[in-house]
Amino acid sequence: MTAVLDKPEVVSAAPPASRPLAPRGVGKKLLVYLLLIAGAIPTLLPLIWLVRSALMDSGQIFVSPPQWIPKPFAWDNFSGALTQVPFARYFLNTMILEAGVLIGTVLSCSLAAFSFARLRWKHKNLVFGILMSGVMLPYAVTLIPTFLFWQKLGLVNTYVPLILPHWFGTGVFNIFLLRQFFLSIPYELDESAYIDGATPLQVYWRIILPLSKPALAVVSVFTFLGVWNDYLGPLIYLNDSDKYTLAMGLASFQGTYTAQWGYLMAAAAVVLLPIVLLFAFAQKYFVEGIALTGLKG
Repeated sequence: MTAVLDKPEVVSAAPPASRPLAPRGVGKKLLVYLLLIAGAIPTLLPLIWLVRSALMDSGQIFVSPPQWIPKPFAWDNFSGALTQVPFARYFLNTMILEAGVLIGTVLSCSLAAFSFARLRWKHKNLVFGILMSGVMLPYAVTLIPTFLFWQKLGLVNTYVPLILPHWFGTGVFNIFLLRQFFLSIPYELDESAYIDGATPLQVYWRIILPLSKPALAVVSVFTFLGVWNDYLGPLIYLNDSDKYTLAMGLASFQGTYTAQWGYLMAAAAVVLLPIVLLFAFAQKYFVEGIALTGLKG
């Protein structure tokens, strides 16, 4: 007598149907959004104040209680601000500084970070510690000796003091940030490249830099903002008004006794616009670079 064994039923693993979010989960998510909106309002308030002031005359800007909607809209503040001072020339001067500083900072800081993170040499950690201690040195301490140095060389009233130092790794924070990111890249990639006959410079250029785009984007954004908003450096080294930057151009609307607040706010809004657009386009790499940096010490 043969025993007949029942075959086990095969149950198809159908994907579970998506269940609606529980009311408690919806309430928690809504609470998070409300907290984020409440935190964003104080952050956006200065920007809103800038835009409304750019569309008002001086009498409306400081009226009490504050008037949030301009009546009427002073659109001529923008045309007046952009024609009263040579903003096109100031913009060109600023972009010259941006190009020189940005290229020099990315190259020099990434090379220094590559040396500290990927190469093996004696007393590397000691030298890195001494370099990091330079962050604690206030900028005001070196201001006068640095100015006297460039004055002796006859380079005051040129862009050289504002650009050349960045080609020699003066951005200590950028070196630290890039080093931390380089440490998170597997070292096996370097070893395989060395086995194939690559030099350290080729490893740096063909392997490390292409894999470090998020960190390089962070350094580039920080550097761009630093040059764009720098007022003290051009004020110290530039004497000719034809070489002024946008930051110095904004200061020209405010004198010792009077200030053209409508023009100043309109010009500040125009100068702020490229920064907002830059962050909007680079936000993905910026956030990714901040999140990934420091995963490995």
